Amino acid sequence: MKLLRTIALDPSDAFVFDVPADPGDWAVSGAFRFCDRDPARLGGKERSAFRSGFLGVRSWGWSTLAQIVHATEEDRRTLVELLASRLVERFGAPDLATARLAAEEEVAFAQSLCTHPIGALVGVHRAARDGEIRESFRRLQLREGQRHGKAFSFMEIEEEIEPDSTLDLAKMGEEQRRR
Repeated sequence: MKLLRTIALDPSDAFVFDVPADPGDWAVSGAFRFCDRDPARLGGKERSAFRSGFLGVRSWGWSTLAQIVHATEEDRRTLVELLASRLVERFGAPDLATARLAAEEEVAFAQSLCTHPIGALVGVHRAARDGEIRESFRRLQLREGQRHGKAFSFMEIEEEIEPDSTLDLAKMGEEQRRR
């Protein structure tokens, strides 16, 4: 099984985001953090997080890149439970059971981005269009002969990643509120 972890190739995330993710933190897209916000009104570092941040679940901070890593089923369960508790504590989910359902969906979405080899880096770009948040993901490829080290060595976009488009967190939240 593969999941995403945040990665810091240089200190730039500390300048780009209000709260940078801790390197090695389990990562999810985190677009849900903007579901009750008007993206057109976001400014500065908050706008940067909206446009290009992966959410580090433990730190509740942002990372420009995530790395595909090997994970166990126990890692996945731990991530779901951690995200569920964060959704209750920091996002106001009504209870842990409801939050766990949302966390399962968010982690499944993150897993759908892990179709490339272990060690591959993934970037995100978000935009608001027609009242919806749209995300596109890209795998970044090291230039031949280079190792991880500097962000600017990752200039080549290998290909876009198509996530599972059946996931609708807004609809899921509406269904949960009706219950």
